[in-house]
Amino acid sequence: MDKYIEQFRDSLKAEHDASPHTLKAYAEDLKEFSAFTEKKPQDIDNLDIRGFLASLHHRKLKKSSISRKLATIRSFFKYLHKEGYVKKNPAKLVSSPKIPKSLPRFLTIDETFALMEAAKGDTFQATRDKSILEFLYSSGLRVSELTMLNINDFDIKESLIRVKGKGKKERIIPIGSKAMDAIKNYLSERISLKKKSQALFLNNRGGRLTQRSIRRILIKYARMIALKGSLSPHVLRHTFATHLLHGGADLRSIQELLGHSSLSTTQKYTHVDISHLMEVYDKAHPMAKRSN
Repeated sequence: MDKYIEQFRDSLKAEHDASPHTLKAYAEDLKEFSAFTEKKPQDIDNLDIRGFLASLHHRKLKKSSISRKLATIRSFFKYLHKEGYVKKNPAKLVSSPKIPKSLPRFLTIDETFALMEAAKGDTFQATRDKSILEFLYSSGLRVSELTMLNINDFDIKESLIRVKGKGKKERIIPIGSKAMDAIKNYLSERISLKKKSQALFLNNRGGRLTQRSIRRILIKYARMIALKGSLSPHVLRHTFATHLLHGGADLRSIQELLGHSSLSTTQKYTHVDISHLMEVYDKAHPMAKRSN
């Protein structure tokens, strides 16, 4: 099984430009499945996969985690079938566990402003952290997209950034004045490191900042302002989209800015701000107003 897993990983990297984090997660899921079945891919059927999922359920794994592992197995067998290693994809016959829908967490305006003000100072680290906070809120980028940014991706004159998203798709995003000011201040301090790296966000040693480091930075400032609940880059992504929706932006525009391939993915933000949509409807629709 190991050789097939390695070939699958190579395919994901070459054809889909999968991140190291994604490749690692896929490999771990498949090795766990392989250890459970102890079979060759050609001998595995849907009952083996159902048995694996049942074992995960007995271990009290979250339904979202079980669903993710099943998605990995499906992708793996889809690849094997395409390459002719197996006659069919047995995972097609296995249903995903039903996951209860949850509203994405986002920050209020006051919480967002407090977070933005938490990073103060004119040192390299302070200006870097300030620019990361402002930039995540201003752009709605995925943390993986943020870490891959280079200095030459910026058009400082036009306040635009070129982003390479999932599937190597590029999009252009406008950057707000607050974020641009923070980035300019950071770049002036960044020079002091005297590093030739093209990476935008660097650690103290001059290397490209990792996703884990950015998460630690957010946690640090969330604690400083005693923010209730967890804070992650994805929370700021949700906050970006929710505040845009509340400000009157249409879903198609938000979809483009977030880099979603499907509008249905973006539509979950309507559940967050349904009260605002109802208010817009009541004011705009001619049949919404009723006479007393």
